Amino acid sequence: MSIITKNQLLEAGVHFGHNTRRWNPKMKEYIFGERNGIYIIDLDKTVKLLEEAYAAMFNIVQNGGRVLFVGTRKQTQDVIKEEAIRCNQFYVDQRWLGGTLTNHKTIRKSIARLYEIERMEEDGVFEVLPKKEVILLNKEKARLEKYFNGIRDMKSLPEAVVIVDPKSEQIAVREARKLNIKIFGLVDTNCDPDDVDFIIPGNDDAIRSVKLVVGTLANAAVEAQGGTPIQIDLGEDSIHEDRGQYRRGRRPRGRVEYKTEERKKNIEAVVTEEKTVTEEAVEENLSKEEEKTTEVQE
Repeated sequence: MSIITKNQLLEAGVHFGHNTRRWNPKMKEYIFGERNGIYIIDLDKTVKLLEEAYAAMFNIVQNGGRVLFVGTRKQTQDVIKEEAIRCNQFYVDQRWLGGTLTNHKTIRKSIARLYEIERMEEDGVFEVLPKKEVILLNKEKARLEKYFNGIRDMKSLPEAVVIVDPKSEQIAVREARKLNIKIFGLVDTNCDPDDVDFIIPGNDDAIRSVKLVVGTLANAAVEAQGGTPIQIDLGEDSIHEDRGQYRRGRRPRGRVEYKTEERKKNIEAVVTEEKTVTEEAVEENLSKEEEKTTEVQE
């Protein structure tokens, strides 16, 4: 039985890469073509590589290895947390703190402090302390929970990390590589695939795309622990809605504010054409009945 299908990837918008002006030439082999200034990712290769990543994840967890899911960008935080919890693994959904892996002993000291404050509260110590001191302790507790809740039970280094957008999580990537920890990465057309052990070419901005890929890897961990994988629920949002809307300093490619109705209609027409052309291109790729007609623009 297939782990994932091309149609599922298409529906989730996994095939949409970045603007052709913003790409990494090392991703050339994973690009199917270009439409309307946007690179289209080769879904044949995504399916193959995602299935390989699934098998590798299954083996790691089945052999007792633990996995750390990493995604600190706004649109990935909820997905990372939910899927990591679902498969009983660890996660980092806030800013990556330098040394999380390479200086793990120091990180454990901060986590120990969190446990200490929680014990003080449970034992009634807060009730006899001055109000001002209790306020400070609660603030410290909230800060520690924010950054360490996802790894509070991670007493040793993980066997693997799952990273959404390695380009944005470069510190985490460097630490994992330094310690020879396996890296599973959702890699968009602007990323360096050489940084990742298990490459999954795909859209790292769209929530549906991230949900499908991360959820599939979480399913592998669930199955390895004797559980039953679930059908990933992608919701009803448009695949164009969240493409780039969180990027700073750039106009989002999805939902935007329009100055005039005419401008809105023009952009909607382009988006509709892009989706139609893309679906046709993918169908050609799936059937193998015609040769690829679009060359990658370097």
